[in-house]
Amino acid sequence: MRMLERIRGADRCLVGTWVKIPALETVELLARAGFDFVVVDMEHSPMSLESAYRAIVVAQGLGVHALVRVPDAGGSHLQRVLDTGADGILVPHVTGRSDAERAMRGMTFPPHGDRGLGTTSRAGAWGLDATPDYLRRGDEETMRIPQLEDLAALETAEEILDVPGLNGVFLGMGDLTLSTGLPAGDPGLRRHVDRLLDGTKARGLPCGTAVRDPEAARAAAGRGFSFVMIGNDAGIFGAAATELRRATGTLPLTARS
Repeated sequence: MRMLERIRGADRCLVGTWVKIPALETVELLARAGFDFVVVDMEHSPMSLESAYRAIVVAQGLGVHALVRVPDAGGSHLQRVLDTGADGILVPHVTGRSDAERAMRGMTFPPHGDRGLGTTSRAGAWGLDATPDYLRRGDEETMRIPQLEDLAALETAEEILDVPGLNGVFLGMGDLTLSTGLPAGDPGLRRHVDRLLDGTKARGLPCGTAVRDPEAARAAAGRGFSFVMIGNDAGIFGAAATELRRATGTLPLTARS
């Protein structure tokens, strides 16, 4: 089951995390920890296309859905990332309808878009799948998610949500607060977020966001977000290592008689 199908039928918020470390061992550990999905981050990490590809294969092989955040909204990575067989793509810094339309065209096949035919890629089982099945998966089962992370995007959210081919949306609260200088709890920002959630609910679109801790994840689910990322693999390791060292404290030497 692909992530889009699962999220549409889920009776709970799906929980994931960012993958920033180009190592397969951490992906395996995240799968064993019980995360529903991971998002391989090619925007804010040293992840290359090859390391992202390997993370996707390992995650999916262990029953974890794999999304990819591409480096930018330019579109140069869309085709190759989709050919990896990822469950979907997050496109950062979509600021308006034109950005969203360009991204959706790059992720859908003609006549609705301009994604090229790549049946001999992993997305097409290296040529083993029938072309109609490959095309159906690409158009009907792949998540195409713009990231709305500035005020202009939230102000025109209704226009963005109506872009053909879009089947999910992501709220980037970190960049939103950075660009506006406002805290996440600002009443004005909360109204914009509420309108976004109302718009996605009315259209049956999954809406996701990223948070720092489980308490914030529970709050996001309570507001109506259908998928949420908590922290990231590097942060999880860093926090665990810091706590381990802190709890150990100073170990005084005992003189040997």
